[in-house]
Amino acid sequence: MAKKSKDYFGLSWIVSLILVIIPVTSWVCGFVTRFMEGKIVAGLIRLIFGWNIIWILDIIFFVLKGQIFRLLNI
Repeated sequence: MAKKSKDYFGLSWIVSLILVIIPVTSWVCGFVTRFMEGKIVAGLIRLIFGWNIIWILDIIFFVLKGQIFRLLNI
């Protein structure tokens, strides 16, 4: 049975993993997820810097923990 995903709109773990691997969808889903959580500053940081190191960290964190990388919780 696949792991339960906490991110990317409650989609299954496999579908969310595919979305994390694709850079454009990871970038879009990452900042939309953070805005939906009410974390405006974190969403803006993802919007500006989400296409480089944050994308790689998202892949690593998603595989290990089942959630995207959270740099800021504000």
